[in-house]
Amino acid sequence: MHCEANARAVILRIRDHIMSKQRHHKRDQRRNNSPNTLFGLHAVEAALFNPARNLHRLYATRNAAEKLSEALSRRNVIPEIVEPKVIDRLTGPDTVHQGVILETDPLPAQGLDILTGNAPVIVLDQITDPHNVGAILRSCAAFGAEALIMTARHSPALTGTLAKAASGGLEHVPVILVPNLARTLSELGRQGFLRVGLDGKAENRIEQLETGGRLVLVLGAEGKGLRRLTRENCDQLCRINTTGSIASLNVSNAAAVALHAVHLGRSSHENS
Repeated sequence: MHCEANARAVILRIRDHIMSKQRHHKRDQRRNNSPNTLFGLHAVEAALFNPARNLHRLYATRNAAEKLSEALSRRNVIPEIVEPKVIDRLTGPDTVHQGVILETDPLPAQGLDILTGNAPVIVLDQITDPHNVGAILRSCAAFGAEALIMTARHSPALTGTLAKAASGGLEHVPVILVPNLARTLSELGRQGFLRVGLDGKAENRIEQLETGGRLVLVLGAEGKGLRRLTRENCDQLCRINTTGSIASLNVSNAAAVALHAVHLGRSSHENS
């Protein structure tokens, strides 16, 4: 009974602390001003190794803290050790938290001025599912994309579920939040990017894409696809060729296939 009471007290104290911070930062989450709560070993470890992250508190089970020992030592962070059920109750019964929660400031806001290289840029047109966006960020990190761009509205918060799905990718790939996607694509065109929209009904296949120059890959939401103004601000459309009984891919899988196709195209061009 005494242990149970202590656990409840810890849960209430942590929850009150988090909710207090969220109340103070309630205004306009999409402007990247609200506090972040990250969970999952890979997401938290990457955040700990990221010097751009301003850290507040870390709650971990003893086992999770041992797995994060190198990152904790690097940032000189002392976790608050709690029982697994404390984190279960904080995150909800269906959350795969792996025994750790990190409270942190959001990453600094980024703008188009950071786009100075030749790596592909991913643009998302109103993709709202955090699992999909997180998985896309993971693919972006795996294939060396320069950045991911999405609108400040109609996009998921850069925290929690998204960060867990990104498996550390959120700390490695800059995310640029913009007010208007069509105007952003227009500006990228003026900067010399080839803007390519993925469309399942397009005539050209992605394997036929000229991948040598600065490149933007634009993906739309499943079902809706690219909006009219988004399509009008693409230089060309292309499709991922499928041969099986299901003609379309999940948007995060499509992003991975497209990035791999670009990677293969550039590798073959360099080796020729």
